[in-house]
Amino acid sequence: MLTDSERQRMAEWKATRQPYALEMCVPHVVGARAAETPGAAAVVAADRVLTYQELDTRANHLAHELRALGVGPEVVVGLCVKSSPEMVVGALAILKAGGADPAYPCDRLAFILSDARCPLLVTAGGVGDGLAARVERVVTLDLNGPRSATPPATDLRADNLAYVIYTSGSTGQPKGVEITHGGLLNLVFWHRRAFRVTPADRATQFAAVGFDAAVWELWPYLTAGASVAVPDEAIRNEPEAFRDWLLSQEITITFVPTPMAERMMALHWPAKVPLRLMLTGADTLHSYPSPELPFLLVNNYGPTECTVVATSGLVLPEAHPDRLPTIGRPIDNTQIYILDEQSRRVPIGTPGELHIGGAGLARGYVNRPELTATKFMPNPFSAEPGARLYRTGDLARYLADGQIAFLGRIDDQLKIRGFRIEPGEIITVLNEHPDVLESMVVARDVALGDKRLVAYLVPASGTQPTHSGLETFLRARLPEYMVPAIFVRLDVLPLNPNGKVDRNALPAPIPANTIRDDGFLGPRTLVEKRVMEIVAPLLGLEHVSVEDNFFLVGGHSLLVTQIIARIRDTFGVELRLRSLFDAPTVAKLSAEVERLLVEKLEAMTEDEAQRLLTAPAGAVPSER
Repeated sequence: MLTDSERQRMAEWKATRQPYALEMCVPHVVGARAAETPGAAAVVAADRVLTYQELDTRANHLAHELRALGVGPEVVVGLCVKSSPEMVVGALAILKAGGADPAYPCDRLAFILSDARCPLLVTAGGVGDGLAARVERVVTLDLNGPRSATPPATDLRADNLAYVIYTSGSTGQPKGVEITHGGLLNLVFWHRRAFRVTPADRATQFAAVGFDAAVWELWPYLTAGASVAVPDEAIRNEPEAFRDWLLSQEITITFVPTPMAERMMALHWPAKVPLRLMLTGADTLHSYPSPELPFLLVNNYGPTECTVVATSGLVLPEAHPDRLPTIGRPIDNTQIYILDEQSRRVPIGTPGELHIGGAGLARGYVNRPELTATKFMPNPFSAEPGARLYRTGDLARYLADGQIAFLGRIDDQLKIRGFRIEPGEIITVLNEHPDVLESMVVARDVALGDKRLVAYLVPASGTQPTHSGLETFLRARLPEYMVPAIFVRLDVLPLNPNGKVDRNALPAPIPANTIRDDGFLGPRTLVEKRVMEIVAPLLGLEHVSVEDNFFLVGGHSLLVTQIIARIRDTFGVELRLRSLFDAPTVAKLSAEVERLLVEKLEAMTEDEAQRLLTAPAGAVPSER
């Protein structure tokens, strides 16, 4: 069905070859940078700075310790550390021989350590007995006395394993993705070339360690001699605070997940800022940047199986208001094929499944040869021996200019706040709850760009499941981002003619079908009434009990700043970010608002108070 012109254009779009030297792997390049600029800042945190020499020396120290314990190429080492300078030290040391994995609930971590066959676990402190029992040795990052400041001798090659990251699995267990040093190097070299990274750049480490973007945030900069700044946890999900931190740290390049990027774009920015690039990805981008935005926005796409990024493109202000921003074009040494169900190329403009080939492809899945064979197919369009394509399960189409439009999923896989989720894994765990007979999990939009996980369940006979009981059960077995925000009670799951659950027939959550904790208490004061009217719409609910925990009825950290902003506009008081975590109910939050109002009134002069109380209607909110 392709015309000769289309074939020619598609061939040009796949001409992404860039020769890169693969003789030196990432830890070697970072070591060379340390020797060249030992005193330059490598990793910056609130309380300290690691120079390149300090980073390299500490990583070499740990690497020697790991080598003495038997670690070498192809040995996977677990890394259980929060985002911090220690995380960078541990990752750099382990890259000389193995891979890393993040913090998850204990049961999930235990499975990962067992599945990946990790002999060692590197941490910044102690771990529970349950995890320690799964490995031969736990190694801490605070070892005393340097073993050696020089790097250990290892025979690392580009085809050796660099890291393993686990993603949600449809069978109820997470699956580990194996990425090689060659794939990581291609990402590093493309990034440095495409975004013109120099030692003068200051970048950020924003993503959680379990999100593969964390890999992308470190090594392109640390191999280029730039510095990486780590923000405090308290400001990561607060757009205004994160903006102010970016400006104060003179950050030049940052990555933020798509939902956060859309909130950042809506903020007021000074006309001139050090920030020149905001990179985003991991979810559908709904907004174009304003022409007044003082930096460039770049949208990126790529599954974990293709070393973080497969396509990338600059998003111009309001370039095509009739459609969503595209995901750009393939990066260096990467090919994109959009194929039909018979693995044939479709014409330009026609939807099909997006397939990825090239240097960034993972080896496959840990201990999953059948799944690897299913998802990584031989590339029928390449003459290169052993060339493969990864079947993403994503729908896309080529536009006339070679840009790629992302259209969604062809299967049940979901993306929530940048995380890829297999609902089957949540369903498997939820069905193990004694109060649950059967269940289904979907994602629903409660507002533009605000998607939530909703669990529909049929309770077991004679049971009365509660929100907090279900959530506590799931949080012990799943990461936070996989715990549904809303639970809906049904008498029976709707089925389609084929006997499968009809997702389109699942009802929208409403107060009548939403599972809550026992009891409902309405607002008792004017302040509680106004706070409830602020909180409930943001949760997608008609009303909430003043004793309902915000985070148990659909709230999450990205909504906290919206609630704080609306309370500021309504009452004229400034809540701290921690306020909603310390007082997560309407009753407690209202008490905090009232306390701040009293403090504000007491600080006023008599004339100021009189003017406030006698202000004409519309001048200030009547609640003041």
